[in-house]
Amino acid sequence: MADPLAMLAATWGVLMAIAPLLQIRRMLVRRSSADVSIAYLGVLEVGFVLWVAYGWSSGNLALIIPNTTALVVGTVLILVAWRYQRRPAVPN
Repeated sequence: MADPLAMLAATWGVLMAIAPLLQIRRMLVRRSSADVSIAYLGVLEVGFVLWVAYGWSSGNLALIIPNTTALVVGTVLILVAWRYQRRPAVPN
C-alpha cells in the first residue's frame, strides 16, 4: 500500500509544484505582481530546500521530485514577481 500511495502523493506533489505557473501567467498578462508577497514565497522556497535535502538524505524520490519541481517553479515565480514589483504596472 505504501508504494502506490507514495506514487500518488508524488504525482499530486508535482501537480501542486507546477500550479504556480498559473500565477506566473497572470502576472505576465497583467504586467503586475502587486498582490504577490515575495517574502511569503521565500519562506516556501526554504521549505522546499529542506524537503529536497531530507528526501536526498533518505533516498526518497517521492520527496525529491515534487519538491525539486516546486523549488524550480517557485524560483521562477519569485523572479517574475520581483521583476514586476520593480517597475510600475501598465494600466488596463
